Amino acid sequence: MQTHYRSFPAPRRIALNDVTLEVFEAGQENIGNPIVLCHGWPEHAYSWRYQIPALVAAGYHVIAPNQRGYGKSTCPDDVSAYDITQLTGDLAALLDHYGYTDATFVGHDWGANIVWGLALLQPSRVRKIINLALPYQARTAQPWIDMMEEFLGPDYYFVHFNRQPGVADAVLDAHCAQFLRNLFRKNVPLTPPAPGMVMIDLAQADTPLGDPLMSDDDLAVYVDSFTTSGFTGSINWYRNLDRNWGILDGVDPVIHTPALMIYGDRDTIPKSDRLTDFVPNVDVVSLDCGHCIQQEKPAQTNAAILGWLAAQP
Repeated sequence: MQTHYRSFPAPRRIALNDVTLEVFEAGQENIGNPIVLCHGWPEHAYSWRYQIPALVAAGYHVIAPNQRGYGKSTCPDDVSAYDITQLTGDLAALLDHYGYTDATFVGHDWGANIVWGLALLQPSRVRKIINLALPYQARTAQPWIDMMEEFLGPDYYFVHFNRQPGVADAVLDAHCAQFLRNLFRKNVPLTPPAPGMVMIDLAQADTPLGDPLMSDDDLAVYVDSFTTSGFTGSINWYRNLDRNWGILDGVDPVIHTPALMIYGDRDTIPKSDRLTDFVPNVDVVSLDCGHCIQQEKPAQTNAAILGWLAAQP
């Protein structure tokens, strides 16, 4: 995999909690000003390749882990090893490893969900929040998977991952390169959802829609990573949504940490109309792009992040 990297930090392996994480670090000359970048699904720390040099130049010590279940980080077999307590605990332990009390956290997609979760469960560890694509998800009266099944049906991929364990994993593993090629696209026409399970359909589709999001060399980093790890560990994050719902029972749902929320106007994930109810100190930026914001619009993303950080006390 290393042959595909372009100007990306060499990985370190850091043992913490009960796992070892593959961590990409840059800007050691800026120690004392940490920023932690948390990727989404099915991604890799390499998704931050455009942001890392800009953040280092702005004076940040950048720490970008492949989180548990990804790349050459540990992929535990037990599904419960991927609940929100474990995933946020890894981020807190990463701060401890570097001797930091707190840091600015940046998350995309599932990484954003874990950053929101860290701010709920260990607010003293989070100095500032910058999240992309996934707004804060308030805890509902009904467990999340039950609610999704009721409103979106059994083929909705969150539900399918939970109700039919192992089925999607096997299909994605068998079609790894094709799935990732078909998923990481831009300028995809917005169409009503087709019947069936979307991720399985993407893995089995011969012809992708839209345009490639990244070069063949960049895509090869992802393909090599998931060829090594398989998809089960990363999908197990989804299989803990109802366990996370239980963990968050009784936790104060309001996040007071200063936050920046970056949306893609063409993302299929809807914007939140209640974001300020739960994150009162939030600023919002929208960019003309799809879901993979920091890769599709890197210059605009960097400008939004650095401009917001510079304006903070």
